[in-house]
Amino acid sequence: MREAVLRRCDTYPMKRTGAIAIVTVVGIGVAVVVGTSLIGGGTVRDPRSQIAREAAKVTRGPDQARPATNGPGITFAAVGDTMLGNTPELPADPGSYLDRVKGQLTGDVVFGNLEGTLTDVSDSPKCGGAPSGTCYAFRTPPSYARYLAAAGFTVMNNANNHSYDYGQAGLEETIAALHRAGIAQDGLPGEVTVVKAGGEKVAFVGFAPYAQTASLLDLPAARTLIRRAARRGQIVVVAIHAGAEGTDAQHVTGAEEHYLGEDRGNPEAFAKMAVRAGADLVLGSGPHVLRGMEIYRDRLIAYSLGNFSGFHNFATSGVLGASAVLHVTLEPDGAFRSGRIASVRLVEAGRPVPDPGGEGAALIRELSREDLGKAAVRVGGSGRILGTVGG
Repeated sequence: MREAVLRRCDTYPMKRTGAIAIVTVVGIGVAVVVGTSLIGGGTVRDPRSQIAREAAKVTRGPDQARPATNGPGITFAAVGDTMLGNTPELPADPGSYLDRVKGQLTGDVVFGNLEGTLTDVSDSPKCGGAPSGTCYAFRTPPSYARYLAAAGFTVMNNANNHSYDYGQAGLEETIAALHRAGIAQDGLPGEVTVVKAGGEKVAFVGFAPYAQTASLLDLPAARTLIRRAARRGQIVVVAIHAGAEGTDAQHVTGAEEHYLGEDRGNPEAFAKMAVRAGADLVLGSGPHVLRGMEIYRDRLIAYSLGNFSGFHNFATSGVLGASAVLHVTLEPDGAFRSGRIASVRLVEAGRPVPDPGGEGAALIRELSREDLGKAAVRVGGSGRILGTVGG
């Protein structure tokens, strides 16, 4: 699988740059984005120190219920690893590439993991000198951000092993392109992104096991950042790029997972810690296959949403091409209200199309039951989430 190969140079120290506040209109359903981005010149203090200062101000403990509010639920659509190709191998008509699944990309928030960069930078410090076929750096032109926005995306996750494929310059260009297109992003060290959606403030934090992202491996720091997010948003969404990769990585193991000698964290332990710290929804990516889902403390955890889109980026045979769009409605206090799994299949070298056979939903149903016990989601024939196996 092309995506599967990583090198030690995937991990880089984060260059400190000036922090700027972002306030922008991001389209229907998401009105205001307030976040922090590492763009520009100058220096900022170590984000870990900032987290520690914010933690001292937290008034709601990790297990303390947030105040109840009245109003309709907040709707989410979420997918896994998403790219529209890899320069110079790009689709002939990128603007229509997601048309077959565009009808599923609707909600107060539409979320995906951006598995790569939006940059014209051509020099990759990650793969410099590596033999062909042993290291992969993904990029599409910055203008492709507008195609993601047109498809419906409102928030993209940058916490993954490809966000720094073209170094600091590529990362900064990616963030700028997303913001110009009206898409919020999360996942940088110390970053909390807040959007106004469904009448509520929704805070996003993203984690991966890399120095240029909020760390998946430093649980105390992650807990502090999630608590900080809970202070800023009525709803907290945590994205994790975690776990081993490939056809043998469909199962949630409950243990630390490694891939090519790299520590990819313990997705189950991290996700449950996140919920205890204040997360209301946990969205997983990274294994490139679908994994099970569970409802823990009335909060939904989706351990991996698999591959979603990638023109010649991802292998698509068998379970590698089975995908889904997760639709979730949360109560105003963050509790799970309802959900639906819309099955998708990657065809034509990675293009997502609806799957009337329901393979994605069936895989999630089976994997959840096998791996997650009574907390596993119970999935109906239509892909509806009907509660948990344990009732």
